Amino acid sequence: MLHKIQEGSVYKLIKIEESLILCQIGFTHHVIRVEFPVGKPSIYFRQKAVEYIWEWFDLDQDLEAFYEVANQDQVLKNLAHKYYGLRIMCIPDLFEALVWAIMGQQINLTFAYTLKKRFVEQFGESLTFEGETFWLFPSYEKIASLSVDDLRNLQFTSRKAEYIIGIAKAMAKGELSKEILLQNKDFIKIHQSLLMMRGIGPWTADYVMMKCLHIPSAFPVSDVGLHNALKNFIGLERKPTIEEVKEYAVNWEGWQAYATFYLWRSLYDKNT
Repeated sequence: MLHKIQEGSVYKLIKIEESLILCQIGFTHHVIRVEFPVGKPSIYFRQKAVEYIWEWFDLDQDLEAFYEVANQDQVLKNLAHKYYGLRIMCIPDLFEALVWAIMGQQINLTFAYTLKKRFVEQFGESLTFEGETFWLFPSYEKIASLSVDDLRNLQFTSRKAEYIIGIAKAMAKGELSKEILLQNKDFIKIHQSLLMMRGIGPWTADYVMMKCLHIPSAFPVSDVGLHNALKNFIGLERKPTIEEVKEYAVNWEGWQAYATFYLWRSLYDKNT
């Protein structure tokens, strides 16, 4: 929906200023190759596209320190070896990260994806190339102008609709942005700033810090997927409690986000 994989390449539509740029991202000989199937953007636009992809793939993160931690930990050791080189797939856009986290609250992932598809196709911009339509996540400016009923028509609950529109309005007024959040180098204060927004609880704040703000110590400790992954990996008969998760994570300090992401990845193997 927001990206497509075809013949070994990832296609991703991004918006730079007012221009829609379709990127084709491939990989050859340990090099990421970025091409532009629709026209040839200027050098400026190409640089901006590469900056987006760099952030999307979390390429600024030096994982050697994570692997040093993982190799000393009984839970992470095998996972680090199995998925060596895996990086968090980030969500560079703060509004998208917040909305996706709110959409996923207290519903199953399948219905969350259904809501997301409806939301994107109703309010997002798109570009069609060779019969395929590529979508952009809706802008906060667009969503700030909506009513709660506009989202309820897509089967959002009233409360989630209020949260999402409220966040869009805060961003449109300049009260919330990545730049504002990252001005503070104290991660606890960033977490507290996010919690002040209506609709953002501890899990949502940690998810956004992990997937959008690139904070490797972010730790969505109450995450159901994390609990299921630990249950499967350790061979427990029940899901661990939050206190037990914290005990397992005692050696992950500074890299809880990557530990969580690698454990999430292990769930795909369990389901295949």
